[in-house]
Parts: sequence; C-alpha cells; structure tokens
Amino acid sequence: MKAIELPHLHGVRPEQLRRIRHVALDMDGTIYLGSNIFPWTLDFLDRLRSAGIGFSFLTNNPTRSVSDYLKKLAGMGIHVGEENMYSTPIATIDYIRKTWPQARRLFMLGTPSMASQFEEAGFTACTDDADDVPDVLVVAFDTTLVYPRLCRAAWWAAQGIPYVATNPDWVCPTDQRTILVDCGSLQKCIEAATGRRPDKVLGKPDPTMLDGIRDRYGLAPDEIAMVGDRIYTDIAMGHNAGALSVLVLSGETTLETALQVEADARSHPAPAHWPADVIVRDIASLGDLLIESRR
Repeated sequence: MKAIELPHLHGVRPEQLRRIRHVALDMDGTIYLGSNIFPWTLDFLDRLRSAGIGFSFLTNNPTRSVSDYLKKLAGMGIHVGEENMYSTPIATIDYIRKTWPQARRLFMLGTPSMASQFEEAGFTACTDDADDVPDVLVVAFDTTLVYPRLCRAAWWAAQGIPYVATNPDWVCPTDQRTILVDCGSLQKCIEAATGRRPDKVLGKPDPTMLDGIRDRYGLAPDEIAMVGDRIYTDIAMGHNAGALSVLVLSGETTLETALQVEADARSHPAPAHWPADVIVRDIASLGDLLIESRR
C-alpha cells in the first residue's frame, strides 16, 4: 500500500471545508485519552471560537448525565455549557418526544446518573413492579444492573411496550482486566429471552445525534464535520448523516487500517465500512485545515 502524506483529503475540496460551520467531536481518543487531555485540545477549541465555528461533544456512553460530563470536561480545563454536549440519553429523550409525544413513564436499565437526565426532562422512572406499566422501555449501558431489573425489562419487551436502546456497543473499552458488558449485549440477552429487538437503537453509527445537532443549530448536513477516532462508529455516523467525516489518528484507528478501509471501498460497491473523507493526525491538524480554508 502506497504511503500518503497527512492530512489526507479523500477527494475533499477546499470549498467543502470552508462550508463547515459546526464540528461534532467524539471524546475519548479525540479530545482526550482516558483521563488525560491532549495538549492541543484547548488551543483547537479556541481557534474554532475565533473562526466562528461551533462545536459539540458526542458520546455513546450513557452512564453519565450531561452535568456529570460537563464536570469532567471542566476538570480538564474545557469550560462549556449544556448546549455543547450531545449524548445518547439526550438523543433518546429527543427520539421519544418525537415518536411517542404522550409518553411520560419509562422503565430504564441505566445508571442513576442517566436516569436523572430523563427525570430532569420530565419523565418518570417506573419501579420493578408488574403493575407499574411504562409507556416506553429504555435499555442502556448499566453498570448498576441487578438481575431482577433485567428480568423486568425482558417482561416489558415481551409485552410489546415501545422499546428503545441508547447505543449498539457490545462492550465498553477498559484498561482493566475485565469485560464491561455494554448495551448491545443487554439487547441480545433480552432478544434471546423474548425474541424482541429494540424498535430503535440510537448512538453512533445511527445519525440521530448529528440530526439533533443539525436541527438545534439550523444547519445543513454538509455544514457539519463529524470528528472521531473510530471508523465503525464516528466515521459511519458522519456518512449516515451526510456530514463531512474526519478521522483522527490520536485514538483507536491506525493509518494502515484507515487506508485499507479506503482500498476496500474502492473495490466493493457496498463496503463493510465507509472511508473517512479526511484523515488527520489529530484535531490540531484539522484546525489548520479549517482555518486555512477560510483565508
């Protein structure tokens, strides 16, 4: 495979970069790694502000409320408001409001922090009681899960209650010697017990979060850049939403893998993964591209 120079623009023209008015940022692997912020992140955000380009942070991890994520970001020196955060619980809340506008009562598999996000939005959490019938079943990555609540969720799924999952991830990445069973695995458990799949699975690569950002700020899809370090979630979501997809090599994906995906896409009409429109080393390089396109 031939060597390339970075940044790599896969047919992207300067005017496409110049159209970008909002940058949607994955978090771990993109603006920080683990608990350590990248040294270029704060300068990148300042450059976006100076250029009049908005930004939002996106995450598939529903275990924390927006306020908890804002506290984590503030601890890294990133001081932003709720308008800069778009998580899978927010996407789920928006989806429920749009799809079942009368729904108020939810049975949730999720952490107390996540449940508080729904309660702040005006929903009521149902108890583990067959007589406490919910309007919607919500299944999420739940690190506080106990067996009776899993059984109750399966019961409501079997009864045909509207059923939404916050994200498709099978496991949550960790550097510990364990496996963190994520939302996708809980969905499979419920499916095996009941034959029922969710009516909707949100989170990357589903485009709902980017659609929400588009609607929130009155943007066209090609005025948004989706930036992240995973081809099968971040880049796939950008493609599915019609946004400019930008792969950073500061996290999970290597340049070799990214180029292989690009080669596969050229030889297959329906590739397993779509290549990124732009490949950069990190968001600092993306900042250079965006600022240069405006000169």
